[in-house]
Amino acid sequence: MSDAQKKQNFLQGTALLAMATVVVKLIGALYKVPLNAIIGEKGFGYFSTAYEIYNILLMISTAGLPVAMSRMISQASSLEHYGQVRQIYATARKLFLILGISGSLLMTVFCRQLAAFWNQPDAWAAIGFLGPCVLLICVMSAYRGYFQGQSNMIPTAVSQVLEVVTKLIVGMLAAVLFLKATASIPLAAGGAILGVTASCMVSVVYLWSRFRKSFRVLPETGDTPQSSGETIRELLKIAIPITLSSTILSIITSLSSKIYMGQLLTFVSQEQADTMRGVHVMTQTIYNMPCAFITPITVSIIPAITAQITLKKYRQTRLTEESAIRVTGIFSMPCAVGLTVLAQPITALLGGYTGERLELATQMMTVLGISIVFNALVLVTTAIMQAHGNVNRPVINMLIGGVLKLIVVYVLTGNPAIGIVGTPIGTLLSYVVICILNVFSIRSLVEDPPHILKNLIRPFLAACLMGVAVWLCWWSMSTVGISSRVLLAVVPVCVGVVVYVLAALVFKVITKEDCLLLPKGEKIAKLLKL
Repeated sequence: MSDAQKKQNFLQGTALLAMATVVVKLIGALYKVPLNAIIGEKGFGYFSTAYEIYNILLMISTAGLPVAMSRMISQASSLEHYGQVRQIYATARKLFLILGISGSLLMTVFCRQLAAFWNQPDAWAAIGFLGPCVLLICVMSAYRGYFQGQSNMIPTAVSQVLEVVTKLIVGMLAAVLFLKATASIPLAAGGAILGVTASCMVSVVYLWSRFRKSFRVLPETGDTPQSSGETIRELLKIAIPITLSSTILSIITSLSSKIYMGQLLTFVSQEQADTMRGVHVMTQTIYNMPCAFITPITVSIIPAITAQITLKKYRQTRLTEESAIRVTGIFSMPCAVGLTVLAQPITALLGGYTGERLELATQMMTVLGISIVFNALVLVTTAIMQAHGNVNRPVINMLIGGVLKLIVVYVLTGNPAIGIVGTPIGTLLSYVVICILNVFSIRSLVEDPPHILKNLIRPFLAACLMGVAVWLCWWSMSTVGISSRVLLAVVPVCVGVVVYVLAALVFKVITKEDCLLLPKGEKIAKLLKL
């Protein structure tokens, strides 16, 4: 296979995974929104506590090892050392099983202690029910690492979609049935978790069936594979730095949850704190949705930038980076302005909130809406530094921002006048600081750095014009007495889409080069006459 074909296959695989990620995030949001209505804010808080503990264990178990495994398998496959491929898979599988069994036992056996540590004693059922998933995810990661090392992204993408669809169906049914059978919110939250366990089992079965066929047809070659000890050392040498960088934000998020729950309990009851946490988690879910559309952009630009740097096409590198920044602004700016301006109707619709809970959700959503832009810029600037081979600086910047978040959350949530609203404020300040540090890092590390602010001005102006139109639409509808939650949220959003597209065309926000970074980019460019 030629280098051009390999590159094309890689880009196609990247695009496939990016589209699967978007589908997974969207269905995941659809799962959490009605789940909140079924088990309530308290139950949703228990569900989220279990998920946070689960995510930490997953990061430790699977963040770096699949990447290391795929890199080593890719290298061995390109040399047609299939004996080494088998050795890498067998060794990695043992590591995955050790990590998976340890994590599952920790969550299952010590579920009550973990719930107490996170200041949510009633979350024990959700934590215990989620425990087996750690082992299942580790098994899935072994299969996915093998396929990705073979440059075959289809099994990973398909398994992700199967996983989230099963979670949606089984999780909803289990939550409803447990709630009706027991009238217990903690057990209903645990029932919702069963959907996650079922989804992992479906994904494992699918990946195993694909793996069995692929592994069986590997050619027999005469290469002498490394020993298990050498393979383990090489795997860990690659995996540990990646794992450390990947776990920082997850650990910071979980510590933040423990801190603000502890602070809230100094002036409100456990029940009130659990309810506030549920509201916060729901606004966080809405906030995370736009970032699902930014991640595919960062995934797509890394190989493009890396290839241009390798070929010493530095001017094209800068143009690609600036195009990526513009596209990031084009998607993130309207999302940020829209969620900020429409914080009340959107949280009322998606969260079903009224009264004090709606007021609280509106305050948090307003702050988180502003954070979207900085979160998106952190993602794209981190990708640019990684493409240039600077993998340590983003980790340092993230750690600085994370520590700042913990300090801000501790100080603000301990103030009864601010309370849990201090948590999204901490998130905003954290991403602002990380974004600034990333921008200065790029300027110091990259010889010909991209112009960032210059490429965000036009998307910002278009988004501001959209924001005015959206607010006027919502205000007018509220003034004439329209009370439908659906209409108050959907109609302004539709108006905003139309106004933003027209403003983007008038301000010439998008260029032909930007379109070419997107799926079906050439057709989009022709449609827009660029």
